[in-house]
Amino acid sequence: MAEHSNCAALSLMLIKIRPYLAMVSLQFGYAGMYIITMLSFKNGMSHWVLVVYRHLVAAIAIAPFALVFERKIRPKLTLSVFVKVMLLGLLEPVIDQNLYYVGMTYTSATFTAAMVNALPALTFIMAIAFRMESVNLKQKHGLAKVIGTLITLCGAMVMTLYKGPIVNIFGSHEMNVHSSSSASGGSQHWVAGTVMLLLSVIGWSAFFIVQSITLKEYPAELSLTALICVMGTVEGGIVALVMERNNMSAWIVGFDSRLFAAVYSGVVCSGIAYYVQGFVNKIRGPVFVTAFSPLSMIITAILGAIVLGELIHLGTLIGATIVVTGLYSVVWGKSKDENLVTGKGKAQELPEVWEDVSRPGNFVDDVINGHPEKQNFAMKHLHPEEP
Repeated sequence: MAEHSNCAALSLMLIKIRPYLAMVSLQFGYAGMYIITMLSFKNGMSHWVLVVYRHLVAAIAIAPFALVFERKIRPKLTLSVFVKVMLLGLLEPVIDQNLYYVGMTYTSATFTAAMVNALPALTFIMAIAFRMESVNLKQKHGLAKVIGTLITLCGAMVMTLYKGPIVNIFGSHEMNVHSSSSASGGSQHWVAGTVMLLLSVIGWSAFFIVQSITLKEYPAELSLTALICVMGTVEGGIVALVMERNNMSAWIVGFDSRLFAAVYSGVVCSGIAYYVQGFVNKIRGPVFVTAFSPLSMIITAILGAIVLGELIHLGTLIGATIVVTGLYSVVWGKSKDENLVTGKGKAQELPEVWEDVSRPGNFVDDVINGHPEKQNFAMKHLHPEEP
C-alpha cells in the first residue's frame, strides 16, 4: 500500500511539472535553431526555400507517428478544421517564419531572440480578446498579469528604439572589430528588420490562439501537427516559387549547413515543437506556452557571442531585463488563477478535494495516508479517459 501511494504521489508530481519540463527543453531547441539557421544564411541559403524544406522534413518525420498512435482517436477532418489548418499553415510557417528570417538577417540572432520576448504579452492580449484568458483587476494575480504585460511591452520598445554601446562579454577584440564593421554596414536595415520581427511575433501569437481553438474541435496533436506541416509546405512552396522565380538554384542544397538547418529546424522546431506546444496548449492554454521564451534569448545570446561572434548591445540587455521582469509577473499571476485548464481546453472550477500539491501536508499526504476521496480523484486524473 505504501509503495502504491508513493508511486501515486510521484506520478502526480510528474504530471504537474511535465508542461514546465517540455517548454524549457523546447527553448534549448529554439536557441540551437537561431544559430544554425544564421550560419546557413551566411552560406547562401534562401529563407523562402528553408521554410519549405523545414516543413517538408517535419511532415515526413511526424506523419508516421500520427498514423500509428492516433489511428483510433483521430477525429474526422471537417471543412471547418481544414480551413483552420490552412490558416495555421499560413500564420506560422509562411508569415511568421519568413518575416522572422528576414528580420534576423537584418539584425542579429541575439536581437531576434530578444524580440521574441514580446510573444507572451501579445498572446496574453489576444487571449483576452478571444475570451480565452480572464482578468480580475480586483485580485492581485489579475493585476499582476496586466502590469506584467505592460512592462513586457515597454521592454520590447526599449530593445527596438535604443541600441546603445557594445557590451563585450564573450568575444575577443578582433572578433568584435569585425562584427562591428558588419553591424554598421547593416544598420540602415535595423529598423526594417525590427518591424518585420514585430509582425512575425504577431503572426506567431495568432498561431497559438488559432491552434488552441482548433484543438478543441480536433484533439489529436500529432495529426494536427502533420497537417500543419503539410499545409506549410504547400503554401510556403507557392510563396518560395514566386519569390525565387529568377533563382531556381536556390532550391539546390548540399551536405552542408543548409541541409543541416532544414533537417534540424524541421524535426526539432516544427515537428516536435508544434506537437509539444499543442499538447501544453491544450492543458495549460496559449499564454503558458509562450511564457518561456526569455530562456531561449539567454541561451541564444551566449551561443551567438561564442559561435557567431555577435555583438551584444546595452539596449538589448536593458530591454531584455525589463521584459523578463514583466514576463514573470504575468507567469506569477497566471499561476495564481483559480481555474485549471483541462485536457479539453475548458476552464473548470477545481473540486473541493483539490489542494495545491506544491505545499507539503495537503493533497499528496492525504493520498499517501489513504484518504479515499482524494485517492479516487488522483487515480481519475492519473488515468484520464481517452477523448
